[in-house]
Amino acid sequence: MGANRPGADPPWPLAVPVCLFLAASLFLAWPWASGAVTIPWDAKAHAYAQLQFLAQALHSGDSPFWTPNIFAGSPQVADPQSLIFSPPFFLLALFSASPSFVAADAIVFAMLALGGLALLLIFRDRAWHPAGALIAALAFAFGGSASWRLQHIGEVLSLCWFALALLALARALERRSWRYGLAAGLLAGCMVLGRDQIAYLGTLVLTFYVLWFLLDGAGRAARLRASLAPLGAGLAAGVLVVAVPLVLTIAFYAASNRVDIDLAGAQRGSLHPASLLTFLIPNLFGTDGPFLNYWGPPSYYWRDTDLFLARNMSDVYMGALPVLALLALGLRRGGVWARDIRWVTCALGFMLVYALGRYTPAFPWLFTLPGVGLFRRPADATFFIGALGAVLGGYSVHRLAGERLTTLRLLPAAVVVVAAFMLAIGVAQSHERLAYAQPAILLAASWVLASAVLLVVLARLGGTRPMLACTLAAIVLTADLAANNGPNESTALDPMTYDMLRPGSANATIALLQQHLAATAAPDRRDRVELAGIGFHWPNAGMVHGLDHSLGYNPVRLQVFTQATGAGDQVAYPGQRQFSPLAPSYTSPLYALMGLRFIATGVPVEQIDPTLKPGDLTQIAQTRDAWVYENPRALPRVLLATQAVPADFGAMLREGGWPDVDYRHVVLLDGAPSHFSASAGTARLLSYHNAEILAEAASPEGGWLVLNDVWHPWWFAQVDGVDAPTLRANVMFRAVAVPPGRPAGRVVLRPV
Repeated sequence: MGANRPGADPPWPLAVPVCLFLAASLFLAWPWASGAVTIPWDAKAHAYAQLQFLAQALHSGDSPFWTPNIFAGSPQVADPQSLIFSPPFFLLALFSASPSFVAADAIVFAMLALGGLALLLIFRDRAWHPAGALIAALAFAFGGSASWRLQHIGEVLSLCWFALALLALARALERRSWRYGLAAGLLAGCMVLGRDQIAYLGTLVLTFYVLWFLLDGAGRAARLRASLAPLGAGLAAGVLVVAVPLVLTIAFYAASNRVDIDLAGAQRGSLHPASLLTFLIPNLFGTDGPFLNYWGPPSYYWRDTDLFLARNMSDVYMGALPVLALLALGLRRGGVWARDIRWVTCALGFMLVYALGRYTPAFPWLFTLPGVGLFRRPADATFFIGALGAVLGGYSVHRLAGERLTTLRLLPAAVVVVAAFMLAIGVAQSHERLAYAQPAILLAASWVLASAVLLVVLARLGGTRPMLACTLAAIVLTADLAANNGPNESTALDPMTYDMLRPGSANATIALLQQHLAATAAPDRRDRVELAGIGFHWPNAGMVHGLDHSLGYNPVRLQVFTQATGAGDQVAYPGQRQFSPLAPSYTSPLYALMGLRFIATGVPVEQIDPTLKPGDLTQIAQTRDAWVYENPRALPRVLLATQAVPADFGAMLREGGWPDVDYRHVVLLDGAPSHFSASAGTARLLSYHNAEILAEAASPEGGWLVLNDVWHPWWFAQVDGVDAPTLRANVMFRAVAVPPGRPAGRVVLRPV
């Protein structure tokens, strides 16, 4: 993107476009800001639980770096989805001990507004028309995947950081400013902290822009010399921001279930070419209606696709006006291949090819790029299709402003639009869904016609009355986006759907579990619960209510835990509760050691674990949500073992089977020699915090304090102030040797 004149005064005032954008943003975000609806699915079931845990830890003086509430313990400090390294959410948690749904949603919309304002400033720096700037800003913030996939808040925030970083980077290079370079590095670092595919693709786009800026046109050597200071400052700032979190995440991944995605697996996340029809017909496939009515790829109606995508991942609508403007300019000679926008056109082309995945011959080659194998969905590139498309759409309005758009000049765009609608009709007819799709097609056609008329008006007003053009563009595009990208099942649900995730919720199941845990509390106990098959938003409830859930919701889990339990990333539905060779039933010693005391299931527990016999579990209640059972085998959180038995943990994980011993007094140690002592011992918890556990062990002849939390190499121990190794015990738990000769010893465990 070439500037009008680096460092020159901007050609148009900001007040009107900014006020119009903010007013439109408030109007479009009001359903969420008012609390009438809330961003659903992952935004609440996963991210909101993480936010509550972070806020409660900060305000209680506890550490947010480790959580005992899911998967028997998980390193939050290294988890990209923990929000610890998300500046806006960390600040919200810092200032609010219990952030509300509205506050959490407001962060998302505030970041989208900042991203839109960044594009508006990029246009202003280049003297591009204010109406084009406003269209680009609105289409970015409320169009494409940023709108249809609000629940993926990490990716949405990464896209917003990208827009802010692009603004700072462009100013750094064009104005030869190391200060803007520093800002660009910090903002790009915040983007990379998302550690998701949008951050990865954003890094590629920013790198591509730098290379394009340096190599495009004459004077390359001089531009390179002038860019050294800004780029150096940016690189230093970016490394400073991301170095520690990235190192921690890499170390976490090395010990986790996360593996590289192979080519075939990635191709299952491709964007089907038919999805591109949603550029013009937003609800063609019924995405915003009941799930059973959805008929787009992949669905029952497209059974041969072998795609693995949620229904809202294929919608790319960013408003009829920017798409029509892009077609009107792009189909003429020069068009969007003009030098000052060419790099954006190239980047958009790359994202289209990337998103289509298996449907282009280029993807196997693209899959060889470093880092691509970490991500499973090429279709995530639709975030950048929307962002870059918004820029091109706004730029097209800038170029068309002041022109007299005749029928002849609009004819190529009209032909493409008509062909797209005819193709949509043919696709619907071939899948026997024309009657269902017809209202969406007719509604889209009306918006296309209205936007075509507006485009002609904008072209005539653009040169003489630019602020009136801005106002008209804002009104029509806002109405379009409100009607077509507004609240729907993917982006907005009744907040009461997630009431049980609110701190202090009166949910009967949560209250029952808390009451029973309090009634059975003991110095050596910190019992766990399981919430299985109750619903999508239940697995991380423990992070909100301080329950230690045996499972949880997270695509990344410690490998030893996954192998031992068979846990998947979600346990929303009964069929997702999987067992393992080592723990084939709730009656397994593994769950006794885990201290799994109470089990709440969305169906009778025998439907989840058919091996159960009468009396194995005791039903204690049935609430509106769940059947609740007690497991009489649950052992304390801390034990004092005075006997050690060697075991091959690898073989146990593969083949199952537990030695027939009393695990109250015996500990299995991988490869350790046998040790037997006739003396007994006791252990109790003195205090239990997220990242510090203090216990007391009484063992005159020595033994092992066994802590039934998941083993992790980052945890270390001290016994009476002396460092001691943390041993892996009983396949996946922790143990600390307690030397003989002391009637009682204080054992402290802390992570690095």
